[in-house]
Amino acid sequence: MSLGNGSDMETLEYVNKYNPPIDVVAAENNLKEAKQIMDRLGVVFLLGSGTCLGATRDNALIPWDDDVDLISVIGVNGLTGESMAGIEEAFRHKGFVARELPGNHAQALQTMKDYVRVTWECMYVDDAVINIYPGIEIPADMFTRPKEIEFLGEQFFVPNPPEEYLRLKYGPEWTAPRKPGVYEKDVVEKIPDATLIGRPSTLRVLDHEGKPVPEAEVALVGGGRSKTDQRGYTEIILPGPDWYAMVIKYPGHEEVLYMEELEPDKAYVYRADTASNAASQASGAIGTLGNILSLE
Repeated sequence: MSLGNGSDMETLEYVNKYNPPIDVVAAENNLKEAKQIMDRLGVVFLLGSGTCLGATRDNALIPWDDDVDLISVIGVNGLTGESMAGIEEAFRHKGFVARELPGNHAQALQTMKDYVRVTWECMYVDDAVINIYPGIEIPADMFTRPKEIEFLGEQFFVPNPPEEYLRLKYGPEWTAPRKPGVYEKDVVEKIPDATLIGRPSTLRVLDHEGKPVPEAEVALVGGGRSKTDQRGYTEIILPGPDWYAMVIKYPGHEEVLYMEELEPDKAYVYRADTASNAASQASGAIGTLGNILSLE
């Protein structure tokens, strides 16, 4: 897989796979252009995840972040799932490549321009909470009554209060900069296990030599844990097609797969050598890369 021209689907697929760090100049341009599009269409959005973290903690975009994160709430300020189609077209008109990503807790629009991905998540409210990837429940009123801040010379909304949002998402040490490969581990470790209702998928774990790993622990973040059999196979229960985080651990090896696109009734394989190779291509983002798993 190789990079395209920076504003095409080939580039978007590459960035989803390897999550290289952003170019902060291009990221700032994309963020401001996204704001122009949203403001013109009357869409209320907030800075989320690493973009909110950089704006709140550093008053700057984080140079080792891998995208620009925006959040809106479906059912608030007139936003519906159907109205997202017009917004997607507006991004395309401005030279972005774009695609929709359905999920269990949100509808997302991924856009790409000048090698920088802008991810806009439109969240559902469920029992007064919003489920933020990879499975963190945050009070919905933090998003429906946002705070306005000045950032990069313009006005943006952030969850209110942003410090509490960042504590819930990243833990009490959110004020200390964390490089890729560290903060993802901090995030997933504080999410409790749960029994998910869904259908199984099969996962096979192979080591660096391509040999099956028996008794490897596979933890679906926010879901259950299981051990592989003597042939390296186990089952994971998935509520539906979505992005998931996983931790794969066996003696001498632990890997956090922070964003994997999975669906029930499929068979996947994890190859430790693929994870290591992808990490080196992504400027040191070891163990936290999307699309490490492949269909078996």
